Amino acid sequence: MAATVKEGDNTEAEQIVNPWEVASSRGKIDYDKLIDKFGCQRLDKSLIDRVERLTGRPPHVFLRRSVFFAHRDLNDILDAYEKGDKFYLYTGRGPSSEALHLGHLIPFMFTKYLQDAFKVPLVIQLTDDEKCMWKNLTVEESQRLARENAKDIIACGFDISKTFIFSDFDYVGGAFYKNMVKVSKCVTYNKVVGIFGFTGEDHIGKISFPPVQAVPSFPSSFPHLFPGKDSLRCLIPCAIDQDPYFRMTRDVAPRLGYQKPALIESTFFPALQGETGKMSASDPNSAIYVTDSGKDIKNKINKYAFSGGQDSIENHRKYGANLEVDIPVKYLGFFLDDDAELEHIRTEYGAGRMLTGEVKKRLTEVLTDIVERHRRARAAVTDEMVDAFMAVRPLPNMFS
Repeated sequence: MAATVKEGDNTEAEQIVNPWEVASSRGKIDYDKLIDKFGCQRLDKSLIDRVERLTGRPPHVFLRRSVFFAHRDLNDILDAYEKGDKFYLYTGRGPSSEALHLGHLIPFMFTKYLQDAFKVPLVIQLTDDEKCMWKNLTVEESQRLARENAKDIIACGFDISKTFIFSDFDYVGGAFYKNMVKVSKCVTYNKVVGIFGFTGEDHIGKISFPPVQAVPSFPSSFPHLFPGKDSLRCLIPCAIDQDPYFRMTRDVAPRLGYQKPALIESTFFPALQGETGKMSASDPNSAIYVTDSGKDIKNKINKYAFSGGQDSIENHRKYGANLEVDIPVKYLGFFLDDDAELEHIRTEYGAGRMLTGEVKKRLTEVLTDIVERHRRARAAVTDEMVDAFMAVRPLPNMFS
């Protein structure tokens, strides 16, 4: 199943969604088409209510606002959990930049909620090998960026007694590598080309990489964490562009005697300039970074955040804002936790009673607070803490 999604039978327009490229010739990603093409399911209110009932916690804002909007077998994970069977979480980061932007933080913020709510262990994969192969990075630079990114991940507040962070360059071997070989033998060249769209111009490192991202969803890849627990289920929070890896994984898992991993998948955090897929690391003005100062954040929002407001105050008062394209409102939908305040802003701004400048000012306040809190937390993360999270060790209290 290729990751390129046609947008219409009578047009040449396409949206491309795969782990390395997210783009649409029409600008906006059609998530309904992605669900149909990829074969996952829409995350409905009944599942969100069930998460709340089982955990005793209010659903995360990313669940309430459909930021995480699709899933594979989440119902099976919840069935097992309700019967007393635990699971573990697996997510990751491809370390290709010195600093993370807010879009990078979303899966980690949500994964922390899941870890706290379900009281389960977590493995976090740093795919420094992948970025070395896809980007113009040396092995050494990829490894350095992995450690720097690990500091931002740790700053999200993960429980060290339940969390193992690993870099592929450091960890791959032993039981992990055995699982990689097992997966590799189950996936033909034609299959991997069909899933990922590889061409004859791609080097063999790219073609051989998918098993590396697949096998953390098998508990036997971590014998120091899950000895004798080969049937333990895995839940993967990720953006939907990572789905091709796990379609492949779910296809081969039963043939290897493992449970299929379950997924809970998010939309993309849009660029400041508009909803055209993911933000671009090559354009620092397309994103808010965790290293941005309060002044940087204010300037970026005021200058670059695409507005759905009208071209004059008179027209704005008359016609109101187009909320479907307004980036400040979309960003508030991700990060303003107060549902009542968000609805008030949407109502007043949509009716023209609130101006663009007021909405951008409120967004600046919200994002500045998030970034400053993250910066303080990251400053407290030492190299010794990174070493502790990445140490190969048992987690004796991981299910408590």
